[in-house]
Amino acid sequence: MTPQIRKILYASDLSPNSAHAMGFALNAAHIHRAEIIILHVFYQPTIGHVPMIDLYLDENNRRQFLGERADNVKQRVRRRLEIVYAKELRRNQTYEDIKISIEICDGYPAETILRMAETLSCDMIIMGTHGKGVLGHAFLGSTAKRVLRRTRKPVFIIPLPKGKLDITIAEE
Repeated sequence: MTPQIRKILYASDLSPNSAHAMGFALNAAHIHRAEIIILHVFYQPTIGHVPMIDLYLDENNRRQFLGERADNVKQRVRRRLEIVYAKELRRNQTYEDIKISIEICDGYPAETILRMAETLSCDMIIMGTHGKGVLGHAFLGSTAKRVLRRTRKPVFIIPLPKGKLDITIAEE
């Protein structure tokens, strides 16, 4: 018996053409009458960046700076995702019945996607990937590859097209 899909995790990297993959996620949610959770992972500065920041800011100011920066970026991310969803809804009214939530988390992308898929009891993961470099068509992106290797859930990897599409994620 085929398992029922009730919750879909769509992981967005907010690249301009990631709205293309969002269309696939919304369509899958419509077909399965599933809830969709849009996830963006906010990548925190690595330990290697901290000494550079420490040259200019003391510990208290560094925490405040990074906290304010993270809050500002998270607000912008949420707004951009809401704009793309509104555009998709105008294109296809059948998506209006889909229950959607937006999650923005800090962490390493692959690990956070996997953890959130488990925590939120998602039945499927959908994400886009870019073909980069000469061998771009032969290999998946590192985040997609890590997610595929470590999950037992169905994962749909949507190749993101090059060039500008009619619906993109852009700052408005």
